[in-house]
Amino acid sequence: MPKLTIDGIEIEVEAGLTVLQACEQAGVEIPRFCYHEKLSIAGNCRMCLVSMERAPKPIASCAMPVGEGMVIHTNTPEVQQMRKGVMEFLLINHPLDCPICDQGGECDLQDQALFYGFDRSRYREPKRAVKEKNFSPLIETSMTRCIHCTRCIRFATEVAGVPELGATGRGEHMEVGTYIEKALSSELSGNMIDLCPVGALTNAPYAFSARPWELRKTETVDVLDALGSNIRVDNRGSEVLRVLPRVNEDINEEWISDKTRFACDGLTRQRLDRPYVRRSGKLEEATWDEAFTAIAQKLKGVAGKSIAAITGDLADCESMLALKDLMSALGSKNVDCRQDGARLDASARAGYLFNSTIAGIDTADACLLVGTNPRHEASVLNARLRRRCLDGGFPVAAIGTAVDLTYPYTHLGEGTDALAAIASGRHAFAKTLKVAKHPMLIVGTGALARPDGAQILAAARSIAENCGMVIDGWNGFNVLHRAAGRVGGLDLGLVPGAGGYDVAAMVEGAANGNIEVLYLLGADEIDMSGLGDAFVIYQGHHGDAGAHRADVILPGAAYTEKNATYVNTEGRAQTGRLAVHPPGEAREDWTILRALSAVLGKTLDYDTLDQVRARMAEINPNFANSDAVEPAPWGDFGADGDLDPAPLTMPIDNFYMTDAISRASATMARCTEVHLASQPQKTGTDG
Repeated sequence: MPKLTIDGIEIEVEAGLTVLQACEQAGVEIPRFCYHEKLSIAGNCRMCLVSMERAPKPIASCAMPVGEGMVIHTNTPEVQQMRKGVMEFLLINHPLDCPICDQGGECDLQDQALFYGFDRSRYREPKRAVKEKNFSPLIETSMTRCIHCTRCIRFATEVAGVPELGATGRGEHMEVGTYIEKALSSELSGNMIDLCPVGALTNAPYAFSARPWELRKTETVDVLDALGSNIRVDNRGSEVLRVLPRVNEDINEEWISDKTRFACDGLTRQRLDRPYVRRSGKLEEATWDEAFTAIAQKLKGVAGKSIAAITGDLADCESMLALKDLMSALGSKNVDCRQDGARLDASARAGYLFNSTIAGIDTADACLLVGTNPRHEASVLNARLRRRCLDGGFPVAAIGTAVDLTYPYTHLGEGTDALAAIASGRHAFAKTLKVAKHPMLIVGTGALARPDGAQILAAARSIAENCGMVIDGWNGFNVLHRAAGRVGGLDLGLVPGAGGYDVAAMVEGAANGNIEVLYLLGADEIDMSGLGDAFVIYQGHHGDAGAHRADVILPGAAYTEKNATYVNTEGRAQTGRLAVHPPGEAREDWTILRALSAVLGKTLDYDTLDQVRARMAEINPNFANSDAVEPAPWGDFGADGDLDPAPLTMPIDNFYMTDAISRASATMARCTEVHLASQPQKTGTDG
């Protein structure tokens, strides 16, 4: 490990680090614009110049590797003069927009100009102006402010894997933009807003809505996919204005998907803010007492076997537990959290988790994708897979519909023939998996929701066992979930009891009269037209499909409006925190079920949130270990049988609209329009 001296302090650092990183370890702040920890080194802003003894000229600390015996000076009068000179050059063409710029208050250029800049400008030439670019409906551009740090270009090319952004021209005529006039096609494009050190790229839906010091900031977790990305919710009053990422290297690093970031406007649209009861075929406003009374009257005399409950994709663990306990008190075994119909066994935890963990992707050296498109189902996880591919030594193969994953892979076909061949060891890729030290398999829930989903799960288990994926210290068998509430529901045992109905049987039972009362906890993805004459109770936060079919509506709270627990696809229990209060008469979901149980004469045994969470930990100890991943014991899951040769199709047609919140978002609607307009038009003739 080389030793070097920084501002008179000797420090020993790892070989391969840059001088800038060594300075940070020594507690010395080095200003920078182009350098970013997650991107390749560009060395083009020169703001990080420092002085090195015996060097003929100043060095760019971001691009200079450390060496034995280096003597670095970071705060001499010469270095200060260098920084002032660099800042003066950067501001030659920068407009004087600070008082009206929507980046004001959180602008790196503004901050560094204060601490390292010159107090006047010596340039009198006219400032250049640059035409605005159309990146997407999500990104507002003001390219005259651009300082050519190229962070956005490097992110699009290296992390997002969409090389549609670049620089054209040279010198003063250089401009950053798309090579052709089209919107960026990345699901991660909003991260360029965070990376931009000036106001050249800003959040278009949020622009000019508020100043950062006006906002209340709440750290919580995202629920619009199953990754459990760590986020910060910024609100003013009762309205959520924006969502930003929080750094968590084990989950989302410092990225979030565009849906996570921009769908927050859907939290204020199409909201359910008061109870409703259907009278004479029409939903009418009601009080909580009237809604509970209507439910109690309907349940009077109904046998438990004729009552069923389905939990939705965004349901939190506390409310799912309360619903399960209420159904048990009513004598019903018809409870299911698998709204998509995935054939997952709640008794074998390793059979429904992302066992290698998200961070474990960095260790893997081979991967098989089965019926999944991680680019749409977990965009940030897909970026991690891409980075692992770029590092080399990571062959990837995929079974299912051929899609652009932003990294190279071998397509093994759309049907299940290749899956069966790999499971039996006859396929060439089975040999690739066997010679790998840490092979992994990722199966999507879309494949498991087919009629032969249990057989696909069994085939995937056989591959894991036969190809050495399950060894001491490593489990490469992974299920990639799409719903934030799915793993938590399985951990709590929200599956049909002995003789109980699953989701498909509930829908069929509602159609033929076997199910008289159906409770939907935010479940909007089932076929509402097939529920027959069943009495439907819908508890949720948006007027989506379930609310339109309901006979009684109980308004609940969205994920930003309650303190709740969610378990991500790798089995990590995380706590979401209340940022704003629910609108109108809406209430936190578990409290609604607790109040309803009292009206029904089946009072649940908890009155506080702490008591609910104690009950959760009693059912599954994993809930007692917040923000930790507990390895699951390997078990037997899946079912023997023949695989259907039909193609494995992808479950997500439109990335921007997958849940009640994103479907209510005007921003996501605009993204959908742009996405559809960019798709190639099918041509053909009749006959």
